[in-house]
Amino acid sequence: MTVLHFTGIKGSGMSALAQIMHDMGESVQGSDIAQHFFTEERLRERGITILPFDPENISQDMTIVAGNAFNDEHPELVKARESGATIIRYHQFLGDLMKQYVSVAITGAHGKTSTTGLMAHVLNGYKPVSYLIGDGTGSGQEDSHFFVAEACEYRRHFLAYHPDYAIMTNIDFDHPDYFGSIDDVFKAFQQMAQQVKKCIIACGDDEYLQQIQAPVPVVYYGFGEENDFQARNIVKTTEGTTFDVVIRNEFFHTFTIPMYGDHAVLNALAVISLCQYESIPADIIQRQFVSYEGVKRRFTETVIDDRILIDDYAHHPTEIRATLQSASQKYPERELIAIFQPHTFSRTQTFLQEFADCLQEADHVYLCDIFGSAREEAGTLTIRDLQEKIEGSQLLQFEDVEKLAIHNNAVYLFMGAGDVTKFQKAYEEVLAMPKKA
Repeated sequence: MTVLHFTGIKGSGMSALAQIMHDMGESVQGSDIAQHFFTEERLRERGITILPFDPENISQDMTIVAGNAFNDEHPELVKARESGATIIRYHQFLGDLMKQYVSVAITGAHGKTSTTGLMAHVLNGYKPVSYLIGDGTGSGQEDSHFFVAEACEYRRHFLAYHPDYAIMTNIDFDHPDYFGSIDDVFKAFQQMAQQVKKCIIACGDDEYLQQIQAPVPVVYYGFGEENDFQARNIVKTTEGTTFDVVIRNEFFHTFTIPMYGDHAVLNALAVISLCQYESIPADIIQRQFVSYEGVKRRFTETVIDDRILIDDYAHHPTEIRATLQSASQKYPERELIAIFQPHTFSRTQTFLQEFADCLQEADHVYLCDIFGSAREEAGTLTIRDLQEKIEGSQLLQFEDVEKLAIHNNAVYLFMGAGDVTKFQKAYEEVLAMPKKA
């Protein structure tokens, strides 16, 4: 059996893809840096070998799946070329795999991961599903009918996919280290639209998605009356959200989701729209909604005494607003404490004022140093540039997380795409310490 070796296996997509292939009976191993990432936990649960980066990991009879965070000069990829091993980039491998199933690619500037997780869970209540979620979770079933995959627009990688269905949640300017403007982002989505085989399901409340042209039907969902699938009579409570779905002005069904915020309703509408296209009964959709437990690092809650700690991947102003809105709905009587770690210098620079504006919606704001990335490790901007724009905000170092403890009966939102989780873990350790007499 050919060994699949994943170079950069701890990447969120790479980890999920390795899990899928392992579940399907392939021989899988991978390599990465020593630093712990939450994405490796599912790999270790399956007994998948994770090695340190080393050219000696590579042999001629392997197929190398190369993570997109690493260029062609990575020592393992150099060795693979020299030895004649097959090298396939992550997005190309995934694109080939999706062709074997009824494929659903979920893309958009925001909401991809949450929508992919929800879609996979709901479809799995109808027919077997394999899925790849951007929180590092993957699952493979050899008898799968559907394949649900998160499709990232960064560097136009999603153009490697030719899915049966595409869910487009929104178009927004992000990844300023690659995209030159919002128009550049739109062009990428327009290119993607040309590759869809059956149907595009898009949020009609998004002005850019309204302009999408495609050779297949484009079905719109949203809050506006012009949408094919519309949410009406929305009731938000501390237990979740209930809403009616109207399809082309005819009542379809009332749904209840154990989720919070407008974005959660939109994610559910996207799923409902696809299910209607695939003739999946409403009672199955509702049953699966009720049993859905969410994805990693998306409004993940930990309760310690009278404090609610929430871990969330929000790293763009739009996402931060959505997270704050969800917290306000579920915990309307509590103070919201935002602990935010910006991700990449270029994104922080581009959205500096927008970050300040959305964070000020919290009651208290703590700012962690900017987290770089494998593609951008340094910049001239510092976290103080953001602090100066948020009145009353404080800087938070890993060594002084105990100062968060001054807030009682509060909701702590640890937000960011870097390693902000280490601040939460350190704070949990502070709260676990014996109280002084």
